[in-house]
Amino acid sequence: MEQRLAAPHPATIDAYIAAAPAAGQPHLRQLHALLQGVAPKAEQVIKWGHPFFIEPRFLFSVSAHKAHLSFAPSAEALQHFGAELKNHQTTKNFLKLPYDAPLPEALIRRIAEYRVKAVAARQDDAFW
Repeated sequence: MEQRLAAPHPATIDAYIAAAPAAGQPHLRQLHALLQGVAPKAEQVIKWGHPFFIEPRFLFSVSAHKAHLSFAPSAEALQHFGAELKNHQTTKNFLKLPYDAPLPEALIRRIAEYRVKAVAARQDDAFW
């Protein structure tokens, strides 16, 4: 019986993008660049198998799936932009970004900027 070893998890965001579905890589690169621009001082790490931006608390994360990306700023940030997100697919914690549609860059930028300001204003030490 042949034993198959699981592929190693990507250790960097560049490796994560390279391992993502080919259809999603352009969106991932675009989203990554956008988030880097909004949070240039954030630490970029892989946590729980997905790219995270931390400053020093959780700012946002992304994840690649078969046909879409998920952008996770926070439930509160998504709720704050609820009216602008009404034409987008969301859950409590995620904005679903299909590969076959352009990224709503301006909206994502506003959400990310809001999140950076919200985290900077916090007085607690909680990660989330």
